[in-house]
Amino acid sequence: MFDLVLIGAGSGGVRCARIAASLGAKVAVVEAGPLGGTCVNIGCVPKKLFSYAAQYGENFEDSAGFGWQGERPEFNWRKLVDAKDTEILRLNGIYQRMLEKAGVTIINGRGVVEGPHKVRVGDHLLETRRIVVATGCKPWVPDVPGRELALVSDDLFTLPELPKRMAIIGGGYIAVEFASIFAGLGVEIELLYRGDLFLRGFDRDLRAGLAEEMRKRGISVRMPFGLERIEKTSTGLVVHAPNGDTVTVDQVLMATGRLPNTAGLNLEAHGVSLSKEGGVLVDDDFLTSVPSIYAIGDVIQREQLTPVALGEGTVLAHNLFGDGGRRMDYADIPTAVFTTPNLSTVGMTEGEARHRRENVVIYRSNFRAMKHTLSGRDERTIMKIVVDGDTNRVIGCHMMGPAAGEIIQGLAVAIRCGATKADFDRTIGIHPTAAEEFVTMRTPVAND
Repeated sequence: MFDLVLIGAGSGGVRCARIAASLGAKVAVVEAGPLGGTCVNIGCVPKKLFSYAAQYGENFEDSAGFGWQGERPEFNWRKLVDAKDTEILRLNGIYQRMLEKAGVTIINGRGVVEGPHKVRVGDHLLETRRIVVATGCKPWVPDVPGRELALVSDDLFTLPELPKRMAIIGGGYIAVEFASIFAGLGVEIELLYRGDLFLRGFDRDLRAGLAEEMRKRGISVRMPFGLERIEKTSTGLVVHAPNGDTVTVDQVLMATGRLPNTAGLNLEAHGVSLSKEGGVLVDDDFLTSVPSIYAIGDVIQREQLTPVALGEGTVLAHNLFGDGGRRMDYADIPTAVFTTPNLSTVGMTEGEARHRRENVVIYRSNFRAMKHTLSGRDERTIMKIVVDGDTNRVIGCHMMGPAAGEIIQGLAVAIRCGATKADFDRTIGIHPTAAEEFVTMRTPVAND
């Protein structure tokens, strides 16, 4: 009899298992695929490695302005994929050793819930006091003719070769990140989004700025562009829009969203309530409608970010086997989009602030980074500070530019601590850096 069986060894599941075991629980993790889940194997980690690779092309070009001369090296897709695979295998091993060191039993196979205290893995039936579902999400593809001709993000990390032309359908993190990545690696990109501007939910100035920067890099950004069907022809794959517009490419990526990975888990049969999309419904303690079954991570459809899953796993383990009384705080969660240039944000956007507050003060800076005074590249950096005019508290920071995520991470601490604009103003900047702009913006923009 186990104290806890987790279905899914992604970020949240592994964190919860390790902490629960360290608190004295007898724990098992059931996983059908490689350890680490989506993030390690077909998500954040390999995507960030590919993003680094994509930036080298621009760096080679920019170096000429700093005196570097010579032929530009050729890019080898196969070498990048092989190097990525080696790194992922290393991380899989680290996850396995961490679990084993913590005393967690690792069971390879697909887990199916057989009751409030039972999980079946093949021919084996595990008995447990509690179950945690941490199975994450999977790509969703709209039901249009020709959908079987398209790739999803899972497929991109093992492509046998780079296509010459690719259409990317969607407007979220995955769509814009892979548009930047593959464009940086030399692929002709058509980014097709049904809305008027991608990255819904981010600050509009950053969204518009990124669209402009992507077009400067040769990416064809077409918004709005509806999807009617995909057709295979002698010249390639043709993407058709309802208005008659077409795009012809070699590969089509559907980056149209992700749905909870609960199919086949047998949850509803045993009383676990699901959302219409298949997400596991939980309360503030991550407890489902069955008193012994919990769920964490992307599968519960809250903030679908790896650090959030880690936090949820930590809270749940301590509440079940430790001191208890913990709650997950979803306020002011920072995030980054690894496009070229990067976007990062924490707190309220200008639009959100104006909707929720009567008195909002905005500070905005749009400039050419110091590096590009010699590289000659026409790239802009955008920074914004959103301030509650009644309290002077900083309630949002947003950036488009190199290392945006690295910079916003530090500002997230300040926002969590309740820093005011006066606190920012009193802080000495590090010169010369782009980050110092956040503590030297003094003049608010017009209240439009």
